[in-house]
Amino acid sequence: MRWPHARRGVGARGSERVGDVIRPACPEDVPAILALVRDLAEYERALHQVEATVEQLHDALFSPDPRAYGLVAEHEGTVAGFAIWFLSFSTWLGRHGVYLEDIYVRPELRGLGYGRSLLQELARICVDRGYGRLEWAVLDWNEPALGFYRSLGAEAQEEWTVHRVRGDALKRLAAGNR
Repeated sequence: MRWPHARRGVGARGSERVGDVIRPACPEDVPAILALVRDLAEYERALHQVEATVEQLHDALFSPDPRAYGLVAEHEGTVAGFAIWFLSFSTWLGRHGVYLEDIYVRPELRGLGYGRSLLQELARICVDRGYGRLEWAVLDWNEPALGFYRSLGAEAQEEWTVHRVRGDALKRLAAGNR
C-alpha cells in the first residue's frame, strides 16, 4: 500500500528516479530497517550496543499508540535508507518538534539524494503540523555527515552537551540510590 503523501525521489542532479519514493515505514520494512540500524551502529563503532529486535522495533513503530515513527527511502522496490523520529517539545517555543533519532542510507546509494529527501520529508511534516523545529545529534568525528547537514542549513548547537542515563545508573536513579 502506498502512502498518499509518498514523494518520488529526486536525484542529485534533479532528475526523478522511477520507482524511488520516500514513504512512511510499514510493518514489512522492519527487518530491513533493523539491518540498516545494525549497519549504522557498525559504522559508528557501536554494534555491540545494539539490543533492538525486530519485535521491539515493530512494537515501537506500529503499536496502537506508537511513540516513534519511521520513513523509508525506497530504491527499485527495496529499502535504501530510513529515518526514525519522535515528537519532542520546546517549552521556549511552546510547540512540538521532531527529534530525528537516526537517519541512514546504504553506502552504495549515497549521493543520489535519499538523505536529503528523507530530511525534506521530515521538514514538510514539521511545517505541515506546525512543529517548531527539526533536530538531531551527530557524532563529532563524522565529518561526511556534518558537512552534509551544514549544506542543508543545519546549525550545530555547540553550547549544548547531551547527557544520558542508562543501564544500572538509570535503575539507581529511579530507585533514589546514588
